Amino acid sequence: MGLLKGIVELLKNPRDAISAWIAMGPLFAYGFIFLIVFIETGVVFMPFLPGDSLLFASGFFAHMGSIDIFALLLIVWTAAIAGDQCNFFIGHFFGSRIIASGRIRAMTPERIAKSEAFLDRWGRLAIFLGRFFPFIRTFVPFLAGIGGMQWHSFILFNMLGGITWSSMFVLMGYFFGGIPVVEEHFEVLIVAIVAVSVLPMIAGLVRSRLSRKSEDRSAPDA
Repeated sequence: MGLLKGIVELLKNPRDAISAWIAMGPLFAYGFIFLIVFIETGVVFMPFLPGDSLLFASGFFAHMGSIDIFALLLIVWTAAIAGDQCNFFIGHFFGSRIIASGRIRAMTPERIAKSEAFLDRWGRLAIFLGRFFPFIRTFVPFLAGIGGMQWHSFILFNMLGGITWSSMFVLMGYFFGGIPVVEEHFEVLIVAIVAVSVLPMIAGLVRSRLSRKSEDRSAPDA
């Protein structure tokens, strides 16, 4: 199974995707989990990967004994921290040219503006808080690199955020994934996790568009 096929399967059904990886051997499962978490947090044009649901489903399989919980935590910690660090350096060295090129479709003006506003409001703490919001967790370290945030400040909040975010979702899957009602409605729960994660961003985009339309209507005619 190639990485691209694994990503497609993961988007369709995280539990079946991870089950297929485990069938190939635990090392393959750990490797794919590392890559998905690293790519989502570390590659600025791939913010759509389901990091939250992946971590939860991985925790479920650790509960089932298919993979080791301690090895899993170490892997997701490393991937989350290294991914954000990579994204920071991409922003620092190439960010302005990437944005100016306009070739990365994921980097819409609305998403960049929302991430910049989030970073301006929370400062260095945004590196930690941004972990819990899809798209924002991909764009904030990138924009921090562009903005010249000091590396020693970034790495501290990067480590705290990466460990907290990944541990929270893995342990939720580990401790709650084995509950019968959760197992019975696992796919529904995964969809709910994705929806709850994306909801704040959708609400922000809707407010932004409504505000823009209101400003356009109230603007005097030329």
